[in-house]
Amino acid sequence: MNKPSGIAVEDLAKPLTYPVEAFLSRDYAEAEKEKLWPRVWQLVERVEDFREVGDFVTYNIADDSIIVLKTGDGTFNAFHNVCPHRGRQLINVPDGVHSVRGNRRTFICGFHGWTFDTEGNNTYILDKEDWQGALTPELTCLSKIRVESWGGWVWINMDASAEPLPEYLGRAGEVLSHFELDRMSYKWRQWAIYPCNWKTAIEAFMEPYHVAGTHTQLLDYGDYYAYSAAHDRHSVSGFDQKGLAAKMAQGGSVSRAGKGEDARISTYELARENFETLNFTGSTDTLVNAAKRLVDELPEGTPASEVIAHWMKSAKADDAARGVAWPEIPPEIMAEAGLAWSLFPNLTILQGVTFALCYRTRPYGNDPDKCIFEAYALERYPEGDAPETAWIEAAPTAEQWGAILAQDFANMEWVQRGMKSRGFRGPLPNPHQERKITNFHRNLAQFMGTGEPRLLK
Repeated sequence: MNKPSGIAVEDLAKPLTYPVEAFLSRDYAEAEKEKLWPRVWQLVERVEDFREVGDFVTYNIADDSIIVLKTGDGTFNAFHNVCPHRGRQLINVPDGVHSVRGNRRTFICGFHGWTFDTEGNNTYILDKEDWQGALTPELTCLSKIRVESWGGWVWINMDASAEPLPEYLGRAGEVLSHFELDRMSYKWRQWAIYPCNWKTAIEAFMEPYHVAGTHTQLLDYGDYYAYSAAHDRHSVSGFDQKGLAAKMAQGGSVSRAGKGEDARISTYELARENFETLNFTGSTDTLVNAAKRLVDELPEGTPASEVIAHWMKSAKADDAARGVAWPEIPPEIMAEAGLAWSLFPNLTILQGVTFALCYRTRPYGNDPDKCIFEAYALERYPEGDAPETAWIEAAPTAEQWGAILAQDFANMEWVQRGMKSRGFRGPLPNPHQERKITNFHRNLAQFMGTGEPRLLK
C-alpha cells in the first residue's frame, strides 16, 4: 500500500510548495529504483511496432531492462532481460541506445547458451545433470512481468500485485478512450538525452501557464489562461477564461477559436501557427486547410462558436472523403477532456480528435541531472497510408524539433541548474493553473515516502 498523503485533493487549490530533493538528490534517484518504477504502469511502445509473432522491443527504466514480445494476435509477454544462470542480459542494450528490436522465437544466452521460449520457459541447459536435480522450472525460467495493452500502447508493470491497467488509469483512461488513440499511428518520433532530471522535463509540459513567458509568439493568436485539475493519480489541463462573461463555447482543446475581431481569420492563424511551430503536430493538414477556408465559407461577423462548429464539420467531411473517420465524442466528454492529460508518473498526452502529441521522460543512468526525453506525434490515417517511422535521436534544436519544443528545451536545463541555488527558496506553483504539478508531487510522495507538498503559511 502507498503511504497516505497528508495533502488532500481539495488542498491542491491552495498555495503550496514542495522540496527539490526529488530533482537533485542521487539518493532520491536510487530510491526511485525500488519505490517508484517497479510499482507503476509504464507504456513501452505502440502496438503497431509489433507486427509479427516473435517481434520484440527492449525497454529500459533505471537499472531494469525488459523484453516485450508479441506472442499472438493482440497478446504479449514481458520478461526481465536477464538470464537466471549468471545474470547476463539476453539482449545487449548499450548505453545511448533508445531500444533494441528484432524477431525471435527463442532467446539464447550468449554466455553459456541457456535457451528460453516465448513463454519464458527454459528449454536448454548445458550439462543440466551437474546440478544434481536442484534446478526446477521455477529457478530456470525467465522472470515474467505483467503486460497489458490500452490506447494502442503496450504497458508493463513489474509489481505482480498491482491493480489492472484500466483501474490504474481511472477517469483519465475512460475519457481518453473516447478519442480511440488505438486507431492512430506514428507520424514522427524523436528522443534525446537531455541535461535535466526526468521530473524537470515532464513538468515542462504539464501546464500552459508558461506560454506567456516562453512561447511569446503565440500570444498574437490566442489567449492561454488555463485551468488544471486532479483526477486521483492523473491530471488534466485546458484553456480557461477569466470571468464568466469572457467564456466562449470552445472547450479546452487545442482546436479552438483564436483571438481577434474576425474569428474566421484568427482561428486559422492560431491553428496554422500552432501546427507549423510544433513540428507539424498538435493539429493536422486537414484541420489547418479547413480553417484556411473559413474566411471564404462564412460571412464576416460570424460568432466564434459558429466558426468552430463549421470548422469541425468541414474538416470532418474532408477527412471522411479521404478515408479517415472521426470518433463520435459526446460534447460533455470533449469538455472534460480539456487540452492535455498527465498520466502518472512520466507521460503527457495532448489529444485531439484525429491526432495526439505525447511526451515521455525516463531517468538516464544514475545521474539525477540527465534524462531520456521522448516526444512523438500520432495521427489517424487512411488504411495503409501511415508513414514508416523509427525512433530518431535528435539534438534539442528548432531545426530538429520545431520552434515551440526548442523554446521548452531552452528552459529545462536552466530550471535544473537554478533549483540548486542557495537562493532558491522552493517552488511556488500556481494553485489554479499548475495544479497538475502539485498533484504529481502529492502522488510521488505516496510512493517515495518523502517530498510531500505543504501549504504555504
